[in-house]
Amino acid sequence: MKRGKQALAWVLSLCLACVLSSCTGNQAPQPKPAGTSSVTDPKQGNANASKEGNGKSEKPVKMSMYYSDNATFPFKEDWLTVQTIEKKYNADIKWEIIPIADYSTKVSLALNTGTNAPDVILYSRTTGENASLALNGAIVPISDYSKWTPSFNETVKKLGLQEDVDMLNLKDGKRYYLPSLYDLPFYDGGLILRDDYLAKKGLQDPVTYEDLYEILKSYKQDNPSSYPLTILSGPRVLYRMTMPAWGISLHKNSSSGSNVLSWDYGKKEYFAGAVSEKYREYMRFFTKLYKEGLLDPEMADPIDADKWNQKLATGASMATYAYYDQIGGVEAASEIKGFSLNMYPALEGPAGAHHQPKSKTGTGILFPSATAKRDDFERVVRTVDAMFFSEEAAKIWCIGVEGKTYTMNGDEIVYPEEITTAKDGVYKYMQIQYGAGSDVTQKVWINKREMSKYDDNYRAINEKINKMKDVIQYIPPTPLFDDLTAEEAASLQTPLADAFERWNDAFLTGAKSIEGDWDTYVAEMETLKIREFCRMYNDNK
Repeated sequence: MKRGKQALAWVLSLCLACVLSSCTGNQAPQPKPAGTSSVTDPKQGNANASKEGNGKSEKPVKMSMYYSDNATFPFKEDWLTVQTIEKKYNADIKWEIIPIADYSTKVSLALNTGTNAPDVILYSRTTGENASLALNGAIVPISDYSKWTPSFNETVKKLGLQEDVDMLNLKDGKRYYLPSLYDLPFYDGGLILRDDYLAKKGLQDPVTYEDLYEILKSYKQDNPSSYPLTILSGPRVLYRMTMPAWGISLHKNSSSGSNVLSWDYGKKEYFAGAVSEKYREYMRFFTKLYKEGLLDPEMADPIDADKWNQKLATGASMATYAYYDQIGGVEAASEIKGFSLNMYPALEGPAGAHHQPKSKTGTGILFPSATAKRDDFERVVRTVDAMFFSEEAAKIWCIGVEGKTYTMNGDEIVYPEEITTAKDGVYKYMQIQYGAGSDVTQKVWINKREMSKYDDNYRAINEKINKMKDVIQYIPPTPLFDDLTAEEAASLQTPLADAFERWNDAFLTGAKSIEGDWDTYVAEMETLKIREFCRMYNDNK
C-alpha cells in the first residue's frame, strides 16, 4: 500500500511538472548551463547530427530568413553554398528574398508590427530605429544567450574583436545582433574608370576630385552624347564612397545610421552634417557634374546591373563607383578595342583622401522577439551560429566546397580553370555561380582568404591604400540610448531623413538651388529638430 501511495505521488508530481512546463512554453528560454542542451556543439556539425555529420538522426530545423537581394548577383536557392550549408547543418530554410532597396523598410515593418516576421533577419544591425525597437522588446538580446553561440564567441576571441563587439551593446549593456566579423577592413570598391582612355589622351591617374572632374570633362568633349560618370544601384553607393572626402557621411548608408548626422573624427563628436557647409560644398561639386552633363541623370533611380554594365561597356559612360569584382564582367561585355577598366585609390577631397568608413564588425544577424517563443529556440540559435560563424561554414560561404570550387596545395587555395578563366573574374563568378562571397550570408571575412579571389593588381591597390593615412576610417560609436530616448530619436529621424532625401535630390538636379534655397532648406531641417537630434546623439555617445 505504501508503494502504491509513493507511485501515485510520483505520478502526480510528474503531471504537475508537465503542467508547469507547458505553462511556460511561450516564454523565451533562458541560457542553460554548458552540457545541459540536447544540441551538440555547432563546431562539431549539426544539432544531434549522426557521426557522419549528415544530421539524419533528427529532422531538419525549419526556419524562415530575410535575405537582402543584390541585383548584381540575384539569390538562387540552388546555389552550392546554400545547398551545402542547409544539408551540413540540418536546416530547412524558407528564404524570403527582398530587393536591397526595400530591405530596411521591410525589416522595420516586420519588427514594428511583429506580424509575419521571419525567424531570422540577415544583413541588419541595431542602429537608428532598430535600436529603439530592440530596447522596446522587438528584438532578442542575443548576448543573453552567449552559451548558445560558441562559434561566434570563438571567432571573436580568435580575431581579437571583443572590444569591437562590446561597442555594439546598447544602453542596457546588451547586444541584439550577431555582427559579421573582419580580421582587417579592406578596400573592395571605389572609383573605377577607363584607364585605356587615360593612356590614349596622355592623362595622369586621378588623385583628387578636381582631377576626376577634368577627366570626365575631357571624355564629354570627345563623346558629347555620353554621361561619363554613371552609378550602380542608385546614389547610395556614390554617396557612401565619396562623402567622407568632404568629411561627411549621410543618406541611407550613413556610417552613423542616422541619415542626417556625421562624425567629426578630430573632435570625436557628432555634428548636423546634413545642414553643414561640408555638405553644401559636396553638393556644389556634384551639382556641377550634373549640370554639365558629366553625371548620369538616371542615377536618381536604381540602375540595374545589366543596364549599368551596358553603359560602361558601350562607352556611354567611362567611370563609376562600384566594386572591383565587377570589372571583369564589363570588360568581357565590351566590343571596344583595347577597352580596359581599373580601380583607383580613394581620391582626395577637402577633408582628405577618405573612403567609406568600415569597422571590424558589420551588418549581421538578429532574431525577432517572436522567435524566442519557439519551443526549439535554443536549437535555432545554435544552428544559425554554426551555419554562419563556424570555421567550416565560414570557408563555404567564402570559397565554396573543397574539391568542387577549390583544392588545397599546402596552404595555398587553388581554383579550377573554369573559375580562373571566367570572364567575370574569380570573385564575381563565384558570387553569381555559387553564392560565395555575399555579404548577406558571409559573416566571417579573413583578408588572406579574400585576396585569393583577386588578382595581383587588386592586391597592389590594397597595399597602396594601407600606406595612405586613414583612408578607411572607423564607424562612429553607437549612441547608448535608453528605450525612451531611442524611441524619441527614431521619431525624429524618419521625418528628417525624408526631408533630407527630398532636398538632396532637388539640389543635385537643380530643381532647388544650393545657393538660393539653402536657407529655406536649413530652416525646414531645424524645424524638424535636427539640432536636438544631434544633441541626443552626443549626450549618449
